[in-house]
Amino acid sequence: MQRILIVRLGALGDIVHAIPVAAALRRAYPGVRIDWLVSAKHRDILDLVPVIDRRLVIDDRGAGSSGTTLWTAIGELRRQRYDVAFDLQGLIKSAVLARSAGAARVLGFSAAYARESLARLFYTDAYDGGRGGLFDPRETRHVVAINLEVLSLLGLQTGSPEFPIDQVDSAAARHAADATGGRYALLNPGAAWPNKRWPPDRLGAVAAAIRERHRLTSMVMWGPGEEPLAHATVAASSGAAVATGATTIADIVALARGAAVMVSGDTGPTHIASAVGTPIVGIYGPTRPARNGPMGPDDLWVSRDAVCQCHHLRRCKLDRMCLLDIEVAEVVSAVDRRLAAGRGRA
Repeated sequence: MQRILIVRLGALGDIVHAIPVAAALRRAYPGVRIDWLVSAKHRDILDLVPVIDRRLVIDDRGAGSSGTTLWTAIGELRRQRYDVAFDLQGLIKSAVLARSAGAARVLGFSAAYARESLARLFYTDAYDGGRGGLFDPRETRHVVAINLEVLSLLGLQTGSPEFPIDQVDSAAARHAADATGGRYALLNPGAAWPNKRWPPDRLGAVAAAIRERHRLTSMVMWGPGEEPLAHATVAASSGAAVATGATTIADIVALARGAAVMVSGDTGPTHIASAVGTPIVGIYGPTRPARNGPMGPDDLWVSRDAVCQCHHLRRCKLDRMCLLDIEVAEVVSAVDRRLAAGRGRA
């Protein structure tokens, strides 16, 4: 075997959760070329993953971003002559792209574990977890563990997940360290799904409590479209929080590495922080923390997934989203316990 292709186009957190597959393949096959097909929107995180040889970037959203078109990508994939292609996304689109590589083996998930069951038709081999399916409540494994299990189709046994992400320089992280004496909490009010966003006034109250109880200033990070959430959090913090400015992926990595603790919902920056070993307190509602939560042994979460009626829906279908039942005191208590546990996993 000489060439391997991984197809995982997005989203940001899902790409982070797939990085251990690339790391395990590199460990098992040190001389093999490993390429990754990714959406142009999410290419930046893969630029920091040294075990990948080539990033094939596709403009699959038609937004004119830097990347090839769908048809150009298919032609490029065919020219590479891959031996094995992995579809770790489980969509019909991603399965078609993996199949288009012309590899002798195209590996993916069974219909129960793929996000779109018809994707299974494009694979030569599929992993069946045997626990009901990807979104079945009986499936309690973390998505990282499920992704790694796909490697069993090659006869590989994997150990603990590895997240090889480069150290990076960041002006935002340097500013955070200078402004706080090198020790700060990191707050993230944003998320792509509205029902994953805890109210910024409550997050601001958490920042005030963190300063009072732990003498930590909170840095509030924000990405595209999230600036109002960040400023609302700062405004509610009684001066205990400072906005970072717009953050790039490199900024998120560096800020997370320097943080004493991060408080955030289920979103890409949280998963980046977990991958680099940041102590985390997660706030969860429509997704299950056992499947999507932070991975540190001492990490904590406050969750309402047990009563949520909108699992894996981007918007709450009820008049009141379950995250509103999570009170400030619950999150502050979790922060106290997480800071007491120490840094933990590096």
